[in-house]
Amino acid sequence: MLAFGLAIFNTLYATQALLPTLTSELGVSPSTAALTVSAATGALALCVVPASILSEKFGRGHVLVISALAATGIGLVLPLAQSAEQLIALRALQGAMIAGTPAVAMTWLSEELDEYDLPGAMGLYIAGNTIGGLTGRLIPAGLLEVTTWRWALLGSGIVAFGLALLAAWLLPEQRNFTPKLSIRPRNEIAAMGRHLHNPRLLALYATAFVAMGVFVSMYNYFGFRAVLDFGLPAALSGLVYVVYLSGTWSSARAGALLKHHGHGVVVLMSSILMLAGALGVASSSLWITLAGLLVFTASFFALHSTASGWVGLIAERDRAEASSMYVFSYYMGSSILGAGTGCAYESLPWVGFIGVLALLLGALTVVATALWKSAQH
Repeated sequence: MLAFGLAIFNTLYATQALLPTLTSELGVSPSTAALTVSAATGALALCVVPASILSEKFGRGHVLVISALAATGIGLVLPLAQSAEQLIALRALQGAMIAGTPAVAMTWLSEELDEYDLPGAMGLYIAGNTIGGLTGRLIPAGLLEVTTWRWALLGSGIVAFGLALLAAWLLPEQRNFTPKLSIRPRNEIAAMGRHLHNPRLLALYATAFVAMGVFVSMYNYFGFRAVLDFGLPAALSGLVYVVYLSGTWSSARAGALLKHHGHGVVVLMSSILMLAGALGVASSSLWITLAGLLVFTASFFALHSTASGWVGLIAERDRAEASSMYVFSYYMGSSILGAGTGCAYESLPWVGFIGVLALLLGALTVVATALWKSAQH
């Protein structure tokens, strides 16, 4: 599961650190370059629920292996794209293939492991997700120092494909899975419809949409800020993604805070800190900007880990569908807001762009306040 997380999330964010280079090399705008990220996350969002449904009939393991090998295999073809349009189309196809892993990985673990081993295994998988997202940005950014974006993408793709092969080889056969003889999407859709009538779940889905959308928007365009305004080389600006490691710490810390203060307080405080961190990124000082980005990133991961876990507690039935809708909202926010805020970046100064993100985070804080109040009753 660690290898699956490393392979898939390396693949998902492989182009994000390359956006300034893609803009100049392919002759496109920053918002068009950012579609190489949004196309992948949007297709992932659309395919998460179908992948989950297919796993009910064909098995979690088969979906995991096909997802990882297909997605990382497409990664080896990305450097051959001759235009931004071809690269975006391939990334959309890649995102659709990626969907199988986040759709069923945690379900596979919960079915196969006993309660004693499950938390540690989940932690390993989530660590793989975090570190995979980090290496997916650092490897191509580092290779840019010595080669072109095509070779940088290929180098990252080879690492991801190797990890996918390792995961496929290591994954044991499922012992506790019973396939459904017939798949009835109507039942899944009906379950989702019931969840949409729960105001607290709706608020958590809105939280996932806005938080992930703003998070990806920040990282999509911060690379341009680092290169154009602070004068950092593209490879060095990629090192900014090291602040992702703060998410590993903050997710664990959020779990400890939950025991004393509850979900509502942690979600609200994380939202407020995300807003404060984003405002810090507006600074003209590189060090204040990096400090703001650190707070922003750590707060996001604390918010996400808390909100995603809260969904399963609020949903009294059809928890798999409730979680799938959270994942859908999460990645759809990444796709829609990640692409949409490009217009703000291109038409406004950096402070104005941060102002747009701050408005979105202000709305998120209002939703988080409502969630906190609902948790008091």
